[in-house]
Amino acid sequence: MPENRVHHPLVELTLARVRELLREPEAVFWVFLFPVLMVGVLGIAFRSRPPEPLPVAVVEGAQARTRLAALVAEPDLAPRQMGAEAARQALRRGRVVLVVEAGEPPTYAYDPTQPESRAARLAVDAALQRAAGRADAFTAERRESTEPGTRYVDFLVPGLLGMNLMGTGMWGIAFSLVVARNGNLLKRLVAAPARKSHLLGAQVLSRLIFLVPEAGVLLLFAALVMDVPLRGSFGLLAAVSLLGAISFAGIGLLTAARPRTIEGVGGVMNLVMVPMWIFSGIFFSTERFPDALQPFVQALPLTALNDALRGVMLEGASFAALSPELAILAAWGAVSFGLALKYFRWQ
Repeated sequence: MPENRVHHPLVELTLARVRELLREPEAVFWVFLFPVLMVGVLGIAFRSRPPEPLPVAVVEGAQARTRLAALVAEPDLAPRQMGAEAARQALRRGRVVLVVEAGEPPTYAYDPTQPESRAARLAVDAALQRAAGRADAFTAERRESTEPGTRYVDFLVPGLLGMNLMGTGMWGIAFSLVVARNGNLLKRLVAAPARKSHLLGAQVLSRLIFLVPEAGVLLLFAALVMDVPLRGSFGLLAAVSLLGAISFAGIGLLTAARPRTIEGVGGVMNLVMVPMWIFSGIFFSTERFPDALQPFVQALPLTALNDALRGVMLEGASFAALSPELAILAAWGAVSFGLALKYFRWQ
């Protein structure tokens, strides 16, 4: 019988890692199905539809009935009459976004940090001013923009793709290495004809093998079901995704270079990933953070990846336009892989 052919250590280690991933149902779920479920659920929750009327409370008093009648005529408001204490409690618990207190002229109680409360104040004040005799100089027409590319789900899909590339690249690699180290498997590999670069390279290559189906399933679902556009080059989108996967694989290798236990690597992973979950613009724009935080926010690799993905998908950006984001991703990946190679612990 012919002898089994022995491949290069890098090939053998990569194949072993691929088989290991395919035998883990949890990994298949989190890599392929979870992002699709997130897009579906959030796409339905934030689908294009008329906004709900803003709930406001009118405190009982001499002017309550007149004010309530004026506000009921406004389609953007959902007013209700309440006692003073009940109205204050409803405002505290978020059941209403503004309270019209008794007195002449009226007093508006609301939270100025909430966009809905500020919108309610403007709508309530305009309605009561008109009821008191003010005449509008003109009536502006409305043009609502709901075409693909301007909706929340269009903003969301690139962020979820970036989050998935980060999560699977880091969790999948870091945990497998620490489990192998904890079980003395890495110690045995020291005696095998495999270099440290072979082991770490196999982790990255096995990660890249799953990149096409992982990103493809999410993007196909988004395009076919949610009508999310791709205005730029498909090749550039693939290149950005590839660079992002490599960068986060390198960061995952670095986080797993020293920890000996699952608890240890879990703590390091949370320390690295939680800031990016918060600051990197997955679910809302990074512009919401103060100017003082922007240098930190823009230096994060997930921010660069999300901005590049949105640039390609929603704006049709070119390679030159995305070069700053791509440079940040490449720098994170190269530095992380180099440090991981230097400080990696076999046992």
